Amino acid sequence: MTAKPKSTCKAILDFYGAPIGRRVDLPDLIRQVAASLRDHGTRVLILDDITRLRMHRADDQDTLDLIRAFMSMNVTLVLVGVDIPGSGLLREGRHDPASGQWRLPPSQHAKVHGLEATQTERRFDLIELDRFHYGTAPRITAWIDHLHGIEENLRLLDARPGMITEGGMPEYLYDRTDGVVGLLERLIEDGCREAIDSGEEQLTEDLLENIAIDLPDAGRRDADAGELPSVPSKPAPRPRRRGRNTVLDDRGPLGTTAESAR
Repeated sequence: MTAKPKSTCKAILDFYGAPIGRRVDLPDLIRQVAASLRDHGTRVLILDDITRLRMHRADDQDTLDLIRAFMSMNVTLVLVGVDIPGSGLLREGRHDPASGQWRLPPSQHAKVHGLEATQTERRFDLIELDRFHYGTAPRITAWIDHLHGIEENLRLLDARPGMITEGGMPEYLYDRTDGVVGLLERLIEDGCREAIDSGEEQLTEDLLENIAIDLPDAGRRDADAGELPSVPSKPAPRPRRRGRNTVLDDRGPLGTTAESAR
């Protein structure tokens, strides 16, 4: 199902619970969107999955021009997507290395609601939110800090401080997810469910080894828009530290306890 200007407006109005007539033309819908944004004191409008728009489709081009027109409604517009530069959404946009921003050319489409959909001086910041990395000390620290935030919100009965942030767990979780937050979330959620069902009530490498990372909503994701991350294969089992053999240790005279032999 392709996005259309009318359906985009209706989705925004539905979020606000605004009544929508059956036969309302696009200019009226845009006016209603502008009124809802103003009446609710909206400062930021966030639109997700923006890379599902395809610039070879006329409806998608019109929808993108409509979204750019929202920039004139006194809200900060945040568009979220995967690989936006490679998606074609910027079309003939030119990157300005001095400012680190993208300049958009004047729109060739008709004006929307009396507003030019985009202008040469229009700019937006492209912010790259990459996956976590594990190659340097600062990057490892950032990963562990993220794990700390997750750990503090786990409600397993036998959860303990450092359960997923100490020892080999940070590296193990990174190897399983390649630093992708969505895959980490899936692994932790399924692991907690297994920990509860099994009565173990804590997360361990042994427990997580039996959890396969899957994406239950994969059928609703757009692979061409980069919404299906590749799931890393399970890392090879790492050698576990074996306890010291204490058979030949001197435990004191026979019949005494360890406490009395000290």
